[in-house]
Amino acid sequence: MTKAPTVTSLLATLPDDRVAAMKKLRAGFRKHLPEGFKEVVQGNMIAYVVPHKIYPDGYHCDPEAPLPFISLASQKNFIAVYHMGIYANPKLLTWFEKEWPRYVKTKLDMGKSCIRLKKIDTIPFDLFAELATKISVKDWITTYEKAFKR
Repeated sequence: MTKAPTVTSLLATLPDDRVAAMKKLRAGFRKHLPEGFKEVVQGNMIAYVVPHKIYPDGYHCDPEAPLPFISLASQKNFIAVYHMGIYANPKLLTWFEKEWPRYVKTKLDMGKSCIRLKKIDTIPFDLFAELATKISVKDWITTYEKAFKR
């Protein structure tokens, strides 16, 4: 897969059946994420990060990269939402797992931070929009430093 330099060019590379869902997820994140997060392309994904001007240390695995928070990807067999807050904050994970069945009848398919969305017609867009509101930039930095940074 070719690396896309912009969100627009990344969306243009997606299969037709994924474009509308990716755009709708993106719109929800852009509208509901607290101020301070920045949208970028990172690892051929749409990513919402804490920019270096807010958190100069960057990501501990690669200090040149801004601190990642949420990424949105079109994988081979599914759309994935990678949410580092769910991975690092057990209370947020518990909330999300409790809310999932209120929006979707299928079982939650999830790894540590990866939420796999295999059926486009059942994506809970409103749940992801609400999830976006749950952590401010300041809260994410505090959580990140407790959970990952040594």
